[in-house]
Amino acid sequence: MIASDNTTLQEIVLHRVGSKAGGEDLLLSTEPMNVSPEAGELLLRYFTSPFKGQEYYNLLRESSDAVPGVVYECACAIFDNPGALMEQSAVLAERLYGLGDSAKVKGGDFFVVYLRDCLLDGETLDAVGLFKSENQEAFLKIFPHGGSFDVHADSGISVNKLDRGCLIFNTEREGGFVAAIAGSSRSVSDEQYWTDCFLNAVQRRDDFFRTQQAISLCKNFVTQRLPETFEVTRADQADMLNRSVSFFKEKDSFDVGEFAREVIADPEAIKSFNSYRHELDRDSDDKLPERFDISEAAVKRQARVLKSVIKLDKNFHIYVHGKREYIIRGYDEDTGLYYYQLFFKEEE
Repeated sequence: MIASDNTTLQEIVLHRVGSKAGGEDLLLSTEPMNVSPEAGELLLRYFTSPFKGQEYYNLLRESSDAVPGVVYECACAIFDNPGALMEQSAVLAERLYGLGDSAKVKGGDFFVVYLRDCLLDGETLDAVGLFKSENQEAFLKIFPHGGSFDVHADSGISVNKLDRGCLIFNTEREGGFVAAIAGSSRSVSDEQYWTDCFLNAVQRRDDFFRTQQAISLCKNFVTQRLPETFEVTRADQADMLNRSVSFFKEKDSFDVGEFAREVIADPEAIKSFNSYRHELDRDSDDKLPERFDISEAAVKRQARVLKSVIKLDKNFHIYVHGKREYIIRGYDEDTGLYYYQLFFKEEE
């Protein structure tokens, strides 16, 4: 968890990173911004309020083609000497500008910030913030004039909407620093441009990541592998997904064997589950551990992928929350249609 109650802005540098594909220029500042106390409070909120989750990343020290990671190296230089923020911010701006070959990448204002006393999971740390504002919003300014008022139209950055942002914390340097990423747009192309190409960041292999990984494994097994191997109805699948959700919500830790016994239950299905898990491990460099602590935040975020819904043609959706024995599937020979019988005590 990230908290900024006692965080202060030590220095802010702003560069204008135009769209390279659109023929716009890169305009580099030669000195830090002068910020009033009132503007500083708004900027601090703008820079820190979007970071509320527990999904963290690590900056790679080099890219896939063995090129040193620019953001990682700049972060090292700044943490070693905060006075180098101005110089290193220009390196970062040039790197970001060089990635703007696509017409989809907009130009914008690029902030490089040094923050003191950020709280990351209970630990007080300094951080480097990288923020790019690409969209401006229109607003009206009203001034008194004589016996009435004048209205002027203007545009600017909304402090309530961060386009792209990253906080890099001064911890775990050898592992690539801990970083948090936020923004109003997190499409696939945004991930490639900002997260992959610029930041050169990968999701941190912590309990949050492992919990997401395990939930994805369970979902794919139930919805893909299970019906390939066994005769199961949608109701059976919904029941197993519900038991999976309960397991993740009720347990403090995930144990593969315990999950298989309590959720999969059937011995032959357990063999299929273990076989499926080992197949995925062989095809991946990042194997799921046999045991790890369950992240409550990850469960809240990912539980929706285990949603138990039976879709019947385009007419009905049945949301299943439990009591598998109260759902019976049948076939009507007269109409040639399948049906479900639902048993209940009360109707709301």
